[in-house]
Amino acid sequence: MTGCREQRHDAGTAQKLPTATVRVLTLESRPILATEDVVGTVQPKLRAIIESKVSGRIDQMLVAPGQSVKVGELLVQIDAKEIQARLEQALATREQSARDAERLRSLLGQKTISIQEFETADSRHRVALAAVAEAETMLGYTKLTAPFSGVITRKLADVGDLASPGRALLEMDDPNTLRLEAGVPEALINRVKLGARFNVRAAPDDAPVPAVVSEIAPSADSGSRTFNVKLDLPANAGLRAGQFARVAIPLGESRALLVPAGAVTQRGQMELVFVVVNKQAQLRLVKTGKHMGSEVELVSGISAGEQVVIEGAAQLRDGQPVEAK
Repeated sequence: MTGCREQRHDAGTAQKLPTATVRVLTLESRPILATEDVVGTVQPKLRAIIESKVSGRIDQMLVAPGQSVKVGELLVQIDAKEIQARLEQALATREQSARDAERLRSLLGQKTISIQEFETADSRHRVALAAVAEAETMLGYTKLTAPFSGVITRKLADVGDLASPGRALLEMDDPNTLRLEAGVPEALINRVKLGARFNVRAAPDDAPVPAVVSEIAPSADSGSRTFNVKLDLPANAGLRAGQFARVAIPLGESRALLVPAGAVTQRGQMELVFVVVNKQAQLRLVKTGKHMGSEVELVSGISAGEQVVIEGAAQLRDGQPVEAK
């Protein structure tokens, strides 16, 4: 008897609900391109590790992580006293050897020395010239400059630290040239070709970003059985290095029921839509599939031909009278 009274009370409440004006959509099975998402990581196309070619203490560290730099800009200055002294010694030797060679040249013209003596002095002069060039080159290595325009991402040393060949001091990326690196399963690799365009999304609701396949690994990874595929992203993709993103690889054409994403209401773990039946809103439990831009696929809980509320569903209650506009 208590249950019957509750049913009569609910029916009376439903009858007292005001008529709501809503917008509906009659579901139709539409052809769509079936795809499978493969997860990858956004990586910079240009990345450099700044190292020193000579040993010495760091005199100046002129950049910090997050700082933008231009190509050729000075990043690190290494102590150059020892190399400068070597250069001055080489310059002095070059001047002395040049005077000796010039003096012996005049003596050779007077035929007071042999050709061998002059050639020996000339060889010493050429060796001195090479020593100066070497010292000047080594002195240039004490100034580390940016190889391209980009952003400093890591600083691995500071003023006073010892720089040596092979030790990384800085890392930098070019944020304007990004690409997605994804491991494509062997079952899908035949659908990926060089130059092909695929859509990339960082989140299901994001607008797709077109990407072009630039590299395909010739062999699969023995552990994951996937092929490393690199896709170039446009400069205005709105993505950052290190982000996860999904690339949609087309499988073929299929049919699906699509509704605007706003028509689906989320309550906890349940996905619900309102269906108009006999001019009343009926709450229906559904299961969604893939997101396709502003639309979402309904895979179960509803059939083609039914009318789904796509506007005004937020204020509806189950059993409320509705009027379609």
